[in-house]
Amino acid sequence: MADLPSTNRMTDRAVDTGGPGAPPSGAAPAGVDLDRLAAYLAAHRPDLAGGPLRARLIAGGKSNLTYLLDLGDREVVLRRPPLGHVLATAHDMGREFRVISALAPTGVPVPAALLHCPDPEVIGAPFYLMERVTGEVFRTRAQTDPLGDERRRELAMAMMDTLAALHRIEPTAVGLADFGRPEGYLERQVRRWAGQLDRSRSRPLPGVDELRDRLAATVPDGVNAGRIVHGDYRLDNLLASTDPVAVRAVLDWEMATVGDPLADLGLLLTYWDVLGGDDATTGNPVADGLGPRAGFPTGAELIDRYAGRSDVDVGPLHWHIALGCFKLAVICEGIHYRHTLGQTLGEGFDRIGDMVAPLVAHGLSAAGER
Repeated sequence: MADLPSTNRMTDRAVDTGGPGAPPSGAAPAGVDLDRLAAYLAAHRPDLAGGPLRARLIAGGKSNLTYLLDLGDREVVLRRPPLGHVLATAHDMGREFRVISALAPTGVPVPAALLHCPDPEVIGAPFYLMERVTGEVFRTRAQTDPLGDERRRELAMAMMDTLAALHRIEPTAVGLADFGRPEGYLERQVRRWAGQLDRSRSRPLPGVDELRDRLAATVPDGVNAGRIVHGDYRLDNLLASTDPVAVRAVLDWEMATVGDPLADLGLLLTYWDVLGGDDATTGNPVADGLGPRAGFPTGAELIDRYAGRSDVDVGPLHWHIALGCFKLAVICEGIHYRHTLGQTLGEGFDRIGDMVAPLVAHGLSAAGER
Protein backbone atom coordinates (compact mmCIF):
# COMPACT_ATOMS: atom_id res chain seq x y z
CA MET A 1 0.00 0.00 0.00
CA ALA A 2 1.11 3.58 -0.59
CA ASP A 3 1.91 4.84 2.90
CA LEU A 4 3.89 7.85 3.97
CA PRO A 5 7.34 7.21 5.46
CA SER A 6 6.59 9.51 8.38
CA THR A 7 7.10 8.13 11.90
CA ASN A 8 4.35 10.34 13.28
CA ARG A 9 1.19 8.54 12.21
CA MET A 10 -1.88 9.82 13.98
CA THR A 11 -4.32 6.96 13.77
CA ASP A 12 -4.75 3.53 12.28
CA ARG A 13 -3.80 4.60 8.76
CA ALA A 14 -1.26 6.87 7.15
CA VAL A 15 -2.40 10.38 6.28
CA ASP A 16 -3.15 10.79 2.59
CA THR A 17 -1.73 14.17 1.66
CA GLY A 18 -2.41 14.19 -2.02
CA GLY A 19 -2.83 10.69 -3.44
CA PRO A 20 -6.05 8.92 -4.41
CA GLY A 21 -8.82 9.84 -1.99
CA ALA A 22 -7.46 13.29 -1.22
CA PRO A 23 -9.94 16.02 -2.15
CA PRO A 24 -9.12 19.17 -4.08
CA SER A 25 -7.95 22.02 -1.89
CA GLY A 26 -10.87 23.28 0.20
CA ALA A 27 -13.18 20.40 -0.77
CA ALA A 28 -14.49 17.60 1.44
CA PRO A 29 -13.45 14.01 0.70
CA ALA A 30 -16.15 11.55 -0.30
CA GLY A 31 -18.12 10.25 2.65
CA VAL A 32 -18.13 13.42 4.78
CA ASP A 33 -20.59 16.34 4.49
CA LEU A 34 -18.66 19.10 6.23
CA ASP A 35 -21.55 21.58 6.41
CA ARG A 36 -23.85 19.09 8.11
CA LEU A 37 -21.04 17.90 10.34
CA ALA A 38 -20.21 21.46 11.43
CA ALA A 39 -23.87 22.09 12.29
CA TYR A 40 -24.07 18.84 14.25
CA LEU A 41 -20.95 19.65 16.24
CA ALA A 42 -22.25 23.12 17.01
CA ALA A 43 -25.41 21.58 18.46
CA HIS A 44 -23.94 18.59 20.28
CA ARG A 45 -20.27 19.37 20.97
CA PRO A 46 -19.78 23.15 20.76
CA ASP A 47 -16.31 22.73 22.24
CA LEU A 48 -15.36 21.01 18.96
CA ALA A 49 -17.05 23.58 16.75
CA GLY A 50 -16.51 27.21 15.82
CA GLY A 51 -13.40 27.22 13.67
CA PRO A 52 -12.98 26.24 10.02
CA LEU A 53 -13.60 22.52 9.52
CA ARG A 54 -11.45 20.50 7.13
CA ALA A 55 -11.21 16.76 6.53
CA ARG A 56 -8.73 14.41 4.90
CA LEU A 57 -9.26 10.75 4.13
CA ILE A 58 -6.66 8.63 5.86
CA ALA A 59 -5.46 6.09 3.31
CA GLY A 60 -4.74 2.43 3.85
CA GLY A 61 -7.99 1.18 5.40
CA LYS A 62 -9.92 -1.44 3.47
CA SER A 63 -13.06 -1.53 5.61
CA ASN A 64 -14.38 1.37 7.67
CA LEU A 65 -13.32 4.81 6.50
CA THR A 66 -11.15 7.02 8.69
CA TYR A 67 -10.67 10.77 8.34
CA LEU A 68 -8.49 13.36 10.03
CA LEU A 69 -10.57 16.39 10.98
CA ASP A 70 -8.81 19.72 11.36
CA LEU A 71 -10.89 21.81 13.76
CA GLY A 72 -8.57 24.79 13.67
CA ASP A 73 -7.02 24.46 17.11
CA ARG A 74 -7.01 20.66 17.35
CA GLU A 75 -7.25 17.51 15.27
CA VAL A 76 -9.59 14.59 15.85
CA VAL A 77 -10.36 11.41 13.96
CA LEU A 78 -13.71 10.46 12.42
CA ARG A 79 -14.74 6.87 11.68
CA ARG A 80 -17.69 5.85 9.48
CA PRO A 81 -18.74 2.72 7.52
CA PRO A 82 -17.53 2.20 3.95
CA LEU A 83 -19.41 3.57 0.96
CA GLY A 84 -22.08 1.29 -0.51
CA HIS A 85 -22.58 -2.48 0.02
CA VAL A 86 -22.39 -2.44 3.82
CA LEU A 87 -22.86 -5.90 5.34
CA ALA A 88 -25.34 -6.06 8.19
CA THR A 89 -23.67 -5.83 11.65
CA ALA A 90 -20.19 -5.59 10.10
CA HIS A 91 -19.64 -1.84 10.49
CA ASP A 92 -21.30 -0.87 13.76
CA MET A 93 -20.01 2.52 14.87
CA GLY A 94 -21.83 2.28 18.17
CA ARG A 95 -19.95 -0.87 19.13
CA GLU A 96 -16.59 0.70 18.36
CA PHE A 97 -17.45 3.79 20.37
CA ARG A 98 -18.78 1.82 23.31
CA VAL A 99 -15.81 -0.50 23.64
CA ILE A 100 -13.11 2.18 23.45
CA SER A 101 -15.11 4.23 25.97
CA ALA A 102 -15.22 1.24 28.32
CA LEU A 103 -11.53 0.43 27.96
CA ALA A 104 -10.32 4.01 28.47
CA PRO A 105 -9.62 3.59 32.23
CA THR A 106 -7.93 0.19 31.82
CA GLY A 107 -4.37 -0.69 30.91
CA VAL A 108 -5.33 -1.35 27.29
CA PRO A 109 -4.35 1.76 25.29
CA VAL A 110 -7.18 3.20 23.20
CA PRO A 111 -7.94 6.66 21.77
CA ALA A 112 -10.26 8.80 23.87
CA ALA A 113 -13.85 8.55 22.60
CA LEU A 114 -15.39 11.99 21.96
CA LEU A 115 -18.75 11.71 20.22
CA HIS A 116 -21.03 9.09 18.69
CA CYS A 117 -23.65 10.03 16.09
CA PRO A 118 -26.06 7.21 15.17
CA ASP A 119 -27.99 9.43 12.75
CA PRO A 120 -27.08 8.56 9.12
CA GLU A 121 -28.55 11.84 7.88
CA VAL A 122 -25.68 13.98 9.16
CA ILE A 123 -22.84 12.78 6.91
CA GLY A 124 -24.55 9.90 5.11
CA ALA A 125 -23.79 7.19 7.71
CA PRO A 126 -23.42 6.81 11.48
CA PHE A 127 -20.02 7.94 12.73
CA TYR A 128 -17.98 8.65 15.81
CA LEU A 129 -15.09 10.92 16.76
CA MET A 130 -12.01 10.03 18.77
CA GLU A 131 -8.89 11.85 19.84
CA ARG A 132 -5.84 11.82 17.62
CA VAL A 133 -3.09 9.57 18.98
CA THR A 134 0.44 9.94 17.68
CA GLY A 135 2.39 6.86 16.71
CA GLU A 136 3.20 4.69 13.72
CA VAL A 137 1.30 1.89 12.04
CA PHE A 138 3.83 -0.71 10.93
CA ARG A 139 2.76 -2.31 7.70
CA THR A 140 5.45 -2.31 5.00
CA ARG A 141 8.98 -3.65 4.65
CA ALA A 142 10.18 -0.08 4.18
CA GLN A 143 9.03 0.57 7.76
CA THR A 144 9.95 -2.68 9.49
CA ASP A 145 13.27 -3.56 7.84
CA PRO A 146 15.12 -0.59 9.44
CA LEU A 147 13.97 -1.66 12.92
CA GLY A 148 16.43 -4.53 13.09
CA ASP A 149 15.89 -7.90 14.76
CA GLU A 150 15.82 -6.65 18.36
CA ARG A 151 13.20 -3.94 17.91
CA ARG A 152 11.08 -6.14 15.63
CA ARG A 153 11.03 -8.74 18.38
CA GLU A 154 10.21 -6.15 21.05
CA LEU A 155 7.38 -4.81 18.91
CA ALA A 156 5.90 -8.26 18.33
CA MET A 157 6.07 -9.08 22.03
CA ALA A 158 4.49 -5.75 22.99
CA MET A 159 1.66 -6.65 20.61
CA MET A 160 1.10 -9.95 22.44
CA ASP A 161 1.39 -8.37 25.90
CA THR A 162 -1.34 -5.91 24.94
CA LEU A 163 -3.61 -8.68 23.67
CA ALA A 164 -3.08 -10.64 26.88
CA ALA A 165 -3.96 -7.51 28.88
CA LEU A 166 -7.19 -7.13 26.89
CA HIS A 167 -8.19 -10.74 27.46
CA ARG A 168 -7.54 -10.46 31.21
CA ILE A 169 -10.16 -7.72 31.62
CA GLU A 170 -13.42 -8.87 33.17
CA PRO A 171 -16.23 -7.52 30.94
CA THR A 172 -18.53 -6.83 33.90
CA ALA A 173 -15.82 -4.67 35.50
CA VAL A 174 -15.89 -2.21 32.58
CA GLY A 175 -19.63 -2.23 31.84
CA LEU A 176 -19.47 -4.71 28.95
CA ALA A 177 -21.32 -7.65 30.49
CA ASP A 178 -24.00 -7.40 27.78
CA PHE A 179 -21.62 -6.59 24.93
CA GLY A 180 -21.86 -10.10 23.51
CA ARG A 181 -23.18 -13.62 24.13
CA PRO A 182 -20.30 -15.90 25.08
CA GLU A 183 -22.39 -19.08 24.90
CA GLY A 184 -22.29 -20.47 21.38
CA TYR A 185 -19.91 -17.73 20.21
CA LEU A 186 -17.85 -19.94 17.92
CA GLU A 187 -20.90 -21.52 16.28
CA ARG A 188 -22.32 -18.06 15.67
CA GLN A 189 -19.02 -16.92 14.18
CA VAL A 190 -19.23 -19.64 11.53
CA ARG A 191 -22.88 -18.79 10.78
CA ARG A 192 -22.22 -15.08 10.74
CA TRP A 193 -19.34 -15.19 8.30
CA ALA A 194 -21.16 -17.72 6.13
CA GLY A 195 -24.01 -15.22 5.93
CA GLN A 196 -21.64 -12.37 5.14
CA LEU A 197 -20.12 -14.49 2.38
CA ASP A 198 -23.52 -15.11 0.81
CA ARG A 199 -24.15 -11.36 0.72
CA SER A 200 -20.83 -10.76 -1.07
CA ARG A 201 -20.81 -13.54 -3.65
CA SER A 202 -20.05 -12.22 -7.10
CA ARG A 203 -17.90 -15.01 -8.59
CA PRO A 204 -17.14 -18.73 -8.11
CA LEU A 205 -15.10 -19.43 -4.97
CA PRO A 206 -13.92 -23.08 -5.07
CA GLY A 207 -13.58 -24.71 -1.66
CA VAL A 208 -15.18 -21.96 0.41
CA ASP A 209 -18.41 -23.88 1.05
CA GLU A 210 -16.42 -26.97 2.04
CA LEU A 211 -14.42 -24.88 4.51
CA ARG A 212 -17.61 -23.45 5.96
CA ASP A 213 -19.10 -26.93 6.38
CA ARG A 214 -15.96 -28.37 7.99
CA LEU A 215 -15.87 -25.53 10.49
CA ALA A 216 -19.55 -25.92 11.33
CA ALA A 217 -19.16 -29.67 11.88
CA THR A 218 -16.12 -29.45 14.17
CA VAL A 219 -16.72 -26.45 16.47
CA PRO A 220 -14.58 -26.89 19.62
CA ASP A 221 -15.79 -26.33 23.15
CA GLY A 222 -15.50 -22.66 24.04
CA VAL A 223 -13.76 -23.21 27.36
CA ASN A 224 -12.39 -19.66 27.35
CA ALA A 225 -15.63 -17.91 26.39
CA GLY A 226 -16.51 -14.72 28.22
CA ARG A 227 -13.51 -12.53 27.37
CA ILE A 228 -13.41 -9.25 25.46
CA VAL A 229 -12.44 -10.12 21.89
CA HIS A 230 -11.05 -7.48 19.52
CA GLY A 231 -12.09 -9.35 16.39
CA ASP A 232 -9.32 -8.12 14.06
CA TYR A 233 -6.20 -7.95 16.21
CA ARG A 234 -2.92 -7.56 14.29
CA LEU A 235 0.16 -5.37 14.32
CA ASP A 236 -1.09 -2.96 11.66
CA ASN A 237 -4.19 -2.27 13.76
CA LEU A 238 -1.94 -0.83 16.46
CA LEU A 239 -0.27 2.54 16.84
CA ALA A 240 3.21 2.00 18.19
CA SER A 241 6.40 3.84 19.09
CA THR A 242 9.91 2.42 18.79
CA ASP A 243 11.95 4.64 21.12
CA PRO A 244 11.01 3.12 23.47
CA VAL A 245 9.03 0.27 21.90
CA ALA A 246 5.43 0.52 23.09
CA VAL A 247 1.86 0.13 21.89
CA ARG A 248 0.29 3.59 21.93
CA ALA A 249 -3.25 2.60 20.93
CA VAL A 250 -5.29 -0.38 19.74
CA LEU A 251 -7.54 0.58 16.83
CA ASP A 252 -10.30 -0.78 14.58
CA TRP A 253 -12.74 -2.19 17.15
CA GLU A 254 -15.62 -2.67 14.71
CA MET A 255 -15.83 -6.44 15.31
CA ALA A 256 -15.26 -6.41 19.07
CA THR A 257 -17.51 -8.50 21.30
CA VAL A 258 -17.49 -10.77 24.34
CA GLY A 259 -16.54 -14.24 23.16
CA ASP A 260 -13.66 -16.70 22.87
CA PRO A 261 -10.17 -15.12 22.92
CA LEU A 262 -8.76 -17.99 20.85
CA ALA A 263 -10.58 -16.41 17.89
CA ASP A 264 -8.24 -13.42 18.22
CA LEU A 265 -5.23 -15.74 18.30
CA GLY A 266 -6.41 -17.75 15.30
CA LEU A 267 -6.95 -14.66 13.17
CA LEU A 268 -3.64 -13.14 14.29
CA LEU A 269 -1.82 -16.31 13.22
CA THR A 270 -3.67 -16.19 9.90
CA TYR A 271 -2.19 -12.77 9.22
CA TRP A 272 1.18 -13.64 10.76
CA ASP A 273 2.03 -17.15 9.56
CA VAL A 274 -0.42 -17.84 6.72
CA LEU A 275 0.16 -14.52 4.92
CA GLY A 276 3.51 -13.53 6.41
CA GLY A 277 5.26 -16.83 7.04
CA ASP A 278 8.47 -18.02 5.41
CA ASP A 279 6.54 -20.78 3.62
CA ALA A 280 3.45 -18.70 2.85
CA THR A 281 1.77 -19.65 -0.41
CA THR A 282 0.64 -16.08 -0.97
CA GLY A 283 1.88 -12.63 -0.05
CA ASN A 284 0.07 -9.94 1.87
CA PRO A 285 -0.54 -6.99 -0.46
CA VAL A 286 -1.88 -4.94 2.45
CA ALA A 287 0.90 -5.52 4.99
CA ASP A 288 3.98 -7.13 3.47
CA GLY A 289 6.23 -5.97 6.31
CA LEU A 290 4.78 -8.29 8.97
CA GLY A 291 5.39 -11.88 9.96
CA PRO A 292 8.41 -14.21 9.98
CA ARG A 293 9.15 -13.54 6.31
CA ALA A 294 9.80 -9.90 7.29
CA GLY A 295 12.18 -10.86 10.10
CA PHE A 296 9.70 -11.03 12.99
CA PRO A 297 9.43 -13.94 15.46
CA THR A 298 7.34 -16.94 14.46
CA GLY A 299 3.72 -17.36 15.37
CA ALA A 300 4.68 -20.09 17.85
CA GLU A 301 6.90 -17.61 19.70
CA LEU A 302 4.05 -15.11 19.81
CA ILE A 303 1.71 -17.70 21.31
CA ASP A 304 4.33 -18.66 23.91
CA ARG A 305 4.65 -15.02 24.94
CA TYR A 306 0.88 -14.64 25.17
CA ALA A 307 0.48 -17.85 27.18
CA GLY A 308 3.04 -16.65 29.72
CA ARG A 309 1.08 -13.45 30.36
CA SER A 310 -2.48 -14.68 30.12
CA ASP A 311 -4.77 -16.98 32.09
CA VAL A 312 -6.34 -18.24 28.85
CA ASP A 313 -6.11 -21.97 28.13
CA VAL A 314 -4.20 -21.92 24.84
CA GLY A 315 -4.75 -25.38 23.38
CA PRO A 316 -4.47 -26.53 19.75
CA LEU A 317 -5.30 -23.62 17.48
CA HIS A 318 -5.83 -25.42 14.15
CA TRP A 319 -9.60 -24.90 14.13
CA HIS A 320 -9.24 -21.26 15.12
CA ILE A 321 -6.69 -20.67 12.34
CA ALA A 322 -9.13 -22.28 9.89
CA LEU A 323 -11.83 -19.93 11.17
CA GLY A 324 -9.41 -17.02 10.79
CA CYS A 325 -8.74 -18.02 7.17
CA PHE A 326 -12.47 -18.27 6.48
CA LYS A 327 -13.23 -14.95 8.14
CA LEU A 328 -10.41 -13.14 6.36
CA ALA A 329 -11.39 -14.72 3.03
CA VAL A 330 -14.94 -13.43 3.50
CA ILE A 331 -13.69 -9.96 4.43
CA CYS A 332 -11.44 -9.86 1.38
CA GLU A 333 -14.26 -11.03 -0.86
CA GLY A 334 -16.53 -8.30 0.50
CA ILE A 335 -13.84 -5.69 -0.19
CA HIS A 336 -13.33 -7.16 -3.68
CA TYR A 337 -17.06 -6.92 -4.31
CA ARG A 338 -17.19 -3.27 -3.21
CA HIS A 339 -14.22 -2.56 -5.47
CA THR A 340 -15.98 -4.08 -8.50
CA LEU A 341 -18.92 -1.78 -7.76
CA GLY A 342 -16.64 1.27 -7.61
CA GLN A 343 -17.40 1.81 -3.92
CA THR A 344 -13.86 1.90 -2.51
CA LEU A 345 -11.61 4.87 -1.80
CA GLY A 346 -7.83 4.70 -2.08
CA GLU A 347 -5.30 2.30 -3.58
CA GLY A 348 -4.61 -1.42 -3.42
CA PHE A 349 -8.13 -2.78 -3.76
CA ASP A 350 -7.41 -4.46 -7.09
CA ARG A 351 -5.25 -7.09 -5.35
CA ILE A 352 -7.42 -7.91 -2.36
CA GLY A 353 -9.52 -10.44 -4.26
CA ASP A 354 -6.39 -12.47 -5.08
CA MET A 355 -6.00 -13.33 -1.39
CA VAL A 356 -9.26 -15.28 -1.17
CA ALA A 357 -8.32 -18.56 -2.89
CA PRO A 358 -5.03 -19.12 -0.95
CA LEU A 359 -6.80 -18.34 2.33
CA VAL A 360 -9.50 -20.89 1.57
CA ALA A 361 -6.87 -23.51 0.67
CA HIS A 362 -4.92 -22.94 3.88
CA GLY A 363 -8.13 -22.93 5.91
CA LEU A 364 -9.07 -26.34 4.51
CA SER A 365 -5.62 -27.64 5.41
CA ALA A 366 -5.81 -26.27 8.96
CA ALA A 367 -9.33 -27.62 9.44
CA GLY A 368 -8.05 -31.11 8.63
CA GLU A 369 -5.33 -31.02 11.33
CA ARG A 370 -5.75 -32.58 14.74
